[in-house]
Amino acid sequence: MPSVHVAIAYYSGYGHTLVIAKAVGDGVESVREARVDMVDVADMTDEKWAILDASDAIIFGTPTYMGSASGAFHAFAEATSKRWMTQKWLDKFASGFTNSGSMSGDKLHTLQYLALLAAQHGMHWVSLGLMPGWNTTTSSEYDDNRLGFYLGAGAQTWNDRGPDAVHAADVTTARHLGARVATQARRYHHPVAS
Repeated sequence: MPSVHVAIAYYSGYGHTLVIAKAVGDGVESVREARVDMVDVADMTDEKWAILDASDAIIFGTPTYMGSASGAFHAFAEATSKRWMTQKWLDKFASGFTNSGSMSGDKLHTLQYLALLAAQHGMHWVSLGLMPGWNTTTSSEYDDNRLGFYLGAGAQTWNDRGPDAVHAADVTTARHLGARVATQARRYHHPVAS
């Protein structure tokens, strides 16, 4: 049995955020004895809720539309109130990621929304843990955390391009986030295995 179980609760409208979600999952699986389950929140079932309930950590992901999380993610977040009432997710680890067409695109607001959702559930938020990249004359747009977010992973993909256009640095940043959350959750929930 793996020592840590991470669920990625995500919504992807056009496939860009799914690319980031899969990269986060790759990061989780890079950690020894960690496993990941992908949960598309657009159509929740009892089985999907059970996966989230059984996990040690939940990483939330959504595109940023009109300055906040997508409508589908908001509907999922509202439905988590049943878990909130029983404190089902208390002391799980949490983090988040988002993608939008603009460099900023109000992604910070979406990450704050995800962190507040986690706080309402009594979860432990895990930040990105990376210094900002691409912020000096000697740096590159291919630096991890090229957009300079601290709260979670932010990605930028052109609106007129498909999922294959997700920036390589955003993918590696997402992998970093997945590995960081899995490592922290493992240390906390299964200290003997760490």
